[in-house]
Order: sequence, then C-alpha cells, then structure tokens
Amino acid sequence: PYVLFPALAILIVGGVFLNRYISTQAGRRQFDAFKLKLPVFGMLIRKVAISRFCRTLGTLLQSGVPIMQALEIVGKASGNEVVAETVGKVRDSVREGESIAVPLQLSGMFPPLVTQMVSVGEETGNLDGMLSKIADFYDTEVDYMLASLTSLLEPMMILGMGFIVGFIVISVFLPLYQIIGNIH
Repeated sequence: PYVLFPALAILIVGGVFLNRYISTQAGRRQFDAFKLKLPVFGMLIRKVAISRFCRTLGTLLQSGVPIMQALEIVGKASGNEVVAETVGKVRDSVREGESIAVPLQLSGMFPPLVTQMVSVGEETGNLDGMLSKIADFYDTEVDYMLASLTSLLEPMMILGMGFIVGFIVISVFLPLYQIIGNIH
C-alpha cells in the first residue's frame, strides 16, 4: 500500500511530461517513429498510413487538384510526422521536376511494391488509379491483420476476465471463511 501511492504519482508525473514532450514537433516525430518500430502494431500503423496516403492522394488527383497542392494536403492529413516529412520530400522532388516514386523509395517508409506501382502509375499517366489500387490492397491487408490480432487477443482477454472474476470471488468468500472460522 505504501509503495502504490509514490508509484502512481511517478506514473502521473511521467505521463504529464511525456504528453508535453509529444506536443512539441521533435517529440511528436520521435513518438511517431517509435510507433512505426513497434513489433506487431508498428506494421499495422505503417500499413494504415500507406493506405491513408495513397487513398487521399489518389482521390485528390482524381478530383483535379494540382499535384503540389494535393501533396501539401496529404502531408497535413497524414497524422504521422514521419509520413508528413516524406511527403515534404516528395513535394520538393516534384517541384524540381522529378518523380514521386524516388523519394518514396528513399524514405524507407514505403515498401518496394508501393514505389514500383507509383512509378508505373506515373509512367502510364494513371497515377490516381494506381494509388487507389494500392490503397485497396493495403485496406485489405489491414483488415486481415486486425482479424488475426483479434483472434490472438481473444484468449488473453478471456484469461484476464477469468483472473478478474477469480479475484472478485476470492475477495468475497475469503472474509466469510475467516468469520466462520472465528465463530467455532
């Protein structure tokens, strides 16, 4: 009991400082990079970010938004500083007359499949259609990954619920046994 309060206080103070650090630009970038490196959830976050990037950019290009403005919007809407930084490099590359695929490939954020499909889309003049196909593929990948994660988490949740129910049962019956034992 005496250790619980200082530990709780340390957790609260640490959480407040972490939240303030994440509120800064550098802290947000480090936190987003950390999230992308997490063992299982990092891959999920990466796939969601790629899908969001491709879907948003494809939709904007299909709607007739100029590429530079579309890239600016996608960077702001990405929700991840690492992706926003990559989109900024893509904008710089496009501004200099180069392709979109090269900075995507150099970023290390996007897999070769995505960069190759973007390159083909640029060459054929069907970038918006190719981006939509990439987004559809990654949406399907995210759905499969979430389904498998859910099937892995179900047994752990059942086990956790069992521990909670067992704790409640012991908490209720243990005092009763002690009272009955003291009566005799």
